[in-house]
Formats: sequence, C-alpha cells, structure tokens
Amino acid sequence: MRIQELFDLSGRAALVTGGGRGIGRHIAVGLAEAGADVAVVSRKLPNCREVAAEIEKLSRRALALELDLQQSDQIDSVADEVLDHFGRLDILVNNAAFVWGAPTLEYPMKGWDKVFDINLRGLWQLSQRAAVHMAERGSGSIIQVASISGMRGTREEKEPTVAYAASKGAVIALTRDMAVKLAPRGVRVNAISPGAFDTSMMDYVKGSEEALAAFLAQIPMNRAGGEDDVKGVAVFLASDASAYVTGHNLLVDGGWFVGG
Repeated sequence: MRIQELFDLSGRAALVTGGGRGIGRHIAVGLAEAGADVAVVSRKLPNCREVAAEIEKLSRRALALELDLQQSDQIDSVADEVLDHFGRLDILVNNAAFVWGAPTLEYPMKGWDKVFDINLRGLWQLSQRAAVHMAERGSGSIIQVASISGMRGTREEKEPTVAYAASKGAVIALTRDMAVKLAPRGVRVNAISPGAFDTSMMDYVKGSEEALAAFLAQIPMNRAGGEDDVKGVAVFLASDASAYVTGHNLLVDGGWFVGG
C-alpha cells in the first residue's frame, strides 16, 4: 500500500466528542481532511454546527449533535443516530472532558463524581457501544484523549485538579486493557495524551506576557501545541498507517512530560 493510501480515510465514518472547539475541533477537521465523514458532538450544539459546516466545505458529510456524557440515554441515542446517518462507525474519538478545580484537602465529592461521570463513565459507555458495532464489522479504531496529567503528580498551586488527573490516569489504563481485549475482534484502542495546547484552557496565562513566558519555559519546545500538532496524530491512529499499533499512549506535549 502506498503511503497516501495508508493515511486515507475515504469511505469511513468518525464520531468526535467535544468536537465543537479546541482539540476536538482540530481532530474532527483533520479526520475530514483525510477523507472521513464526521459526526461532531458536544454539550454546545451551536459550536458543533459551526464545525460541521466547516467539514461540509471539504465535501465530506457531517452531523452535529448535542451530547451530555452524564446522560446515559443520550449516549445511546447519539450512537444510534450516527449509525443511522452514516450506516457505519469506523472511528471513535473520545475527546470530551471536564475539569473541576479545588484544593485537594477540600475537594468536594460533587466535583469528583462529575469529573468521573464525564471523563470515565461516559467515555466507557460510548466506547463500549462503538466497540460492539466495530467488533461485528471486524475493524475499527477507538482513540481516547487522555492527558499527561494522568501520568504524573503536580504541585497544588499549579494544578489543583486531583480528580481530573485521576480520571485521565484511569483512561490510560482503560485504553490498554480494552486494546488487549478487543484486538482479536479487529478493534484497535489507543490514547493521545496532550500537554499544553493553545485553546481556551490556556486563557489563565494569556493575560500576562510574563506568566505566559514562564508557563512555556516548562516545555522543552517552548511553545504550546496547535491544530497541526494534534490532527496529524489523530489521523495516524485512525488510519491504516497505524494498523499494527494498539494499546499505545502517544504523548503530544512538546517534550513537557520528559523534560519538564
């Protein structure tokens, strides 16, 4: 197979959660640029519609749907609607996530439960639903967007987000176990662990040149990630270019984890 064919997603259908903005938007557009039809879902439907319109300009089919991952019935109905619309589901990207910040010794169970409901329980339910369909077809790629926060500890003043880190660590563990269990059925499961990306999540340091410079100094490449830095990785893991890759957690962080 020629290299262009390895990365070609023509004829495949993808579902991207949290696809209305940030990393999810980058991934959704990247998959469409590689030839996939894409369902873009999140809690904010107007954002999804904007991304879907952008995808349709690429001459790909797009579907915008509202999804709250805390609502089990919504997860099933969205999966059904995507399958009805496209007739298949080849790629699932679980990008949607929630962060609740609070001091560790005062962290409320309400926050813990909401983080885990969205970041792990909802992710698992949708992954299971997609995996059933993929296993029946004998092929498919599930991509979990984790985080380098799930692989390390951080000081309280930097990241008072203990539940988020724990949930992302669980996502990485789930990725590995699902990969082993689903490999005989032709379904690959991998994770992407981003570091700092130039999205709204960095707004808290963008207001000060000094704070932004200090933040970026932690990253060996001395910059935040952008659109091209993540969509190529997603296309690789979704495509035949990674046909022999499963159970892998790919860090996309400019060297922050190893050098920070």
